[in-house]
Amino acid sequence: MHELVISARFQRAFRRAIGKNPALQIPIEQTLLRMAEDLNDPQLKTHHLSGQLAGLHASSAGYDCRNVFAKQKHPKSGKEVLLLINIGTHGEVY
Repeated sequence: MHELVISARFQRAFRRAIGKNPALQIPIEQTLLRMAEDLNDPQLKTHHLSGQLAGLHASSAGYDCRNVFAKQKHPKSGKEVLLLINIGTHGEVY
């Protein structure tokens, strides 16, 4: 199980996405729970990013909703945590 760390940027983007389309809240929350449980779940369509976002990863939270995150080691426990960086449409996050 991964710990999810939410950045301020992710929080703002999440509120903006929900404001535009309130129906996205439940699918996004389910995606985040799925990420915490099993990052390799095929429904997430997790993949590495390249270019300016090289070193980061993305997953799908619906038809046109992407979640950008980084895998990092927790400084105290050494466990892998997922730093949630951004969320939005394909055009907004890439």
